[in-house]
Amino acid sequence: MAYLPDEARGLPPPPIVNRNSVWMGLVGWGTALLDNAFRRRPMIRAGFHRQALSATVGWCVGYFLSKHADYFYAKRDREMMEYIRRHPEDFKEKDKKTLAEVLYKFYPVR
Repeated sequence: MAYLPDEARGLPPPPIVNRNSVWMGLVGWGTALLDNAFRRRPMIRAGFHRQALSATVGWCVGYFLSKHADYFYAKRDREMMEYIRRHPEDFKEKDKKTLAEVLYKFYPVR
């Protein structure tokens, strides 16, 4: 994982079956099907090993994209929380209101 810094190892790993993995796996499989179609072979039956390989490569790419996205959002959250901690005057606590104070008075129309 040369494209992620060492501090990304502290994050929990994403689940194996996630949105990006499934999507990229389907894209890889679709790419193999399109390759068969362009070469005028039977789309699904020909070259099943290439279809499996393309789907697996797509799945792995999707998994590592998920890892990269998790690191990116964790880094952004850390920087944002650090900014909030250093500038508390910009982020004052608002006094809490009850639901009755938020909603308008209800007058039924008959």
